[in-house]
Parts: sequence; C-alpha cells; structure tokens
Amino acid sequence: MSAAQYKALEKLPLVLVADNVRSMHNIGSLFRTSDAFRVEEFLLCGISGCPPHPEISKTALGAEDTVAWRHISDALPALLDMKRKGWKICVLEQAHGSIPLANFNPMKNSKEKEQLRLVLVVGNEVKGVDQSIVDIADFILEIPQEGTKHSLNVAASGAIALFHLYGLLKKIYS
Repeated sequence: MSAAQYKALEKLPLVLVADNVRSMHNIGSLFRTSDAFRVEEFLLCGISGCPPHPEISKTALGAEDTVAWRHISDALPALLDMKRKGWKICVLEQAHGSIPLANFNPMKNSKEKEQLRLVLVVGNEVKGVDQSIVDIADFILEIPQEGTKHSLNVAASGAIALFHLYGLLKKIYS
C-alpha cells in the first residue's frame, strides 16, 4: 500500500502520546507501531524528538510520513482538552491501582462502545509518565512482568499496549 493509500484509510479512534520520550530510536519505533495499528494521531510532547531526524527515520522506516503527528510543548493541557471532548486517557505506568493490560476492557455498556475513543500515554525512559498526567488518567495500565527487570523499553511496552487497544477497538469499529 502506498503512503497516500494509507493516509486515506479510516483510522481507529486511538491517539498515542509520547510524554518526554528522549530516544529518537524509540520515537521512530513508536511511529512504526502507530502505522501498523492505524493510530489516528501521534502527539510528540515535551522533549520528544520530531521528524525529520535521521535516528527517527532509521527505525520508523517511512512511518513518520504516513502517521499524522504534531508536537506539543506540554502534554497536560492537550490531554485535559481531549478528556473534556470525551476521550478516555490511558496511561501506561506502574502505579498503585493499575490495571493489568490483559484485563483492561473499558466498555461497561453498548452506549459506551459506540463512543469509545482512547488515548495511550507512554513516558520518559527513566522517569515514566509525568505524575500530573497520571493524576488525570481515566485508566492506569500496566504490563505485568515476571523477570528481573522492572520495566520494558518504552517502544516495546507501547507496542504491546497499542496492540491490545487495537484489538479492543477493532472489534467495535469493524
């Protein structure tokens, strides 16, 4: 499929937000994953790098040209605005009260299913998602882990979470 054909496809009501992701390779990988799962928009916030950049291009493999994106200096006001418009804010973070990703199903009734729009926020490789964003989240999602490390790379965890959310939304909107 060409970039023009991809851009013309209807996207899922799913937005990815990178909150201060410092690695250009991680940003590129998240672009590529966003392309794979028909993400509506990718918001690059704070210090997150933006195309054009050779390190982003190296891992994005052209997805930076197919995925709609924009840079925002501060994610919080944009997320609050989206929340006011009915988007559900999902933060991928290890926190008290988090929901294991495999157990996440935000739909309580059929009316909610018809209006479900999700935002997935992933955070800085060291500090995670800013606490002010965690505080406004509708859902805090966590990928359970059993190894010696306590976290996955942001691009890997973002890909896992996007795949899960893609599956939920695909069932509703297909």
